[in-house]
Amino acid sequence: MTRILYHGQPNGPSFTVLAAAFEKDVALDLREFDLVAGDRHAPALPHPIEVDQSIEGEGPVFIVDGVAMTDRVFLACYLDEIGSGPALRPADPYARWQMMAWCRYVIERVAPAAACLGVAAHPPAAVPAGIASADLEQRWRDAVEGHADEARLADSRVKIAQAVEKLETQLADGRDWLMGDFSIADLETHAWLAGMRSIVPEAFAASPLTNAWEIRLRARPAVVRALGLANVAHPEAIWAPGPEINRWG
Repeated sequence: MTRILYHGQPNGPSFTVLAAAFEKDVALDLREFDLVAGDRHAPALPHPIEVDQSIEGEGPVFIVDGVAMTDRVFLACYLDEIGSGPALRPADPYARWQMMAWCRYVIERVAPAAACLGVAAHPPAAVPAGIASADLEQRWRDAVEGHADEARLADSRVKIAQAVEKLETQLADGRDWLMGDFSIADLETHAWLAGMRSIVPEAFAASPLTNAWEIRLRARPAVVRALGLANVAHPEAIWAPGPEINRWG
């Protein structure tokens, strides 16, 4: 069986998948590509609808025996199924629902806000060729041309602050990890908040539990290994257009 993971810098969606793979000791053929340069849209990659119309915007592409898969939380679940070591999802049905509900919150609220702020602070240089999704192509164009809507940026900053408040509340009972045991929720949350410390520093000004949680997470061997794949000094500052802002709030 061949397993090829095309990944960007260990930030955002690529971080979630890389760290999950390393947590589960899944053997992969790792192939770095430049999401900011639009490598995901190059002819060398397969382009089924799951890739071209992925809701997460720019993210890793996982190819198993020629079949391409996308969307980082679903990929992390897949890796949890096939890998070894401690589970990254709770066994209890209700606890698993809680974890997936938390991940959906990150997918629909935190990730779009972080990507919006990230590309506004670090805009890409050009719109890549070959983008099949008209919606994603427009997000690229807006990013390159600096068409940052001030109301959207302000709302995104609020969403990041709310996410940190949510973490503080979740960790207030003394737990080490968001779901009690370490899970995909921890990886997915860190993936999008790590790069926000320099962009929305006020959100982290009074967040001792979040700070301690991040220190614990970054000390995990799988996370150290994932971050070690960076070939830039600050991978958390590398952003490509992400998921569309949720139209319903």
